[in-house]
Amino acid sequence: MAATTTVMISCSKVRRSPGRAYMPDMAYSRAIETYSSTESLQKEGIHYTAMPVAGTIARGDMAAYELQNDSAGYVNSKNITNPLPALDAKQFIEAARLYLVNCGICHGEKLDGNGPLWKDGTGPFPAAPRNLLIDPVATMPEGTIFHSITYGKGQMGSYASQLSTEQRWMIVHYIKEKQAASKPATTTPVADTAAVKKPN
Repeated sequence: MAATTTVMISCSKVRRSPGRAYMPDMAYSRAIETYSSTESLQKEGIHYTAMPVAGTIARGDMAAYELQNDSAGYVNSKNITNPLPALDAKQFIEAARLYLVNCGICHGEKLDGNGPLWKDGTGPFPAAPRNLLIDPVATMPEGTIFHSITYGKGQMGSYASQLSTEQRWMIVHYIKEKQAASKPATTTPVADTAAVKKPN
């Protein structure tokens, strides 16, 4: 009779104990506010940086950029070519939007370095941003522009967290197309036929 009672209780669907989790931190995730401070976690011995593991690639993004943020990486970036094909009309519009949102505030809508933060020296920015239509940027290789967007250069910070690898390459295409369009057309002077004398 005791054995029957034990079996009946054991087979009941009612759980009287939550059981044990082998890895409780994996079974019950700790809720973390996206923009909250991590100091309270560090006091508990939890070292959370909110940074992805090195080499992590976002789903759907291109392969990670492998050159490092050092002088050798900057020099070698000139050998990197844009892996994206030329932009079609729809992609060009999107690249223009990405440029205006992320770059235009400093470099200006016309890429002339006269964005809202500078405004001919009347804006809040203390130094004039780089004019992207003249040297050294006008002749800068695509890879070096991408490297500068990825890691930052001078007073400009990195945009790797705001823009995916593909978006950064799209902006490089956009800048190069605008640079090409801003160059004056070179024409070969036509010889004046009236002034040319035929040899005797």
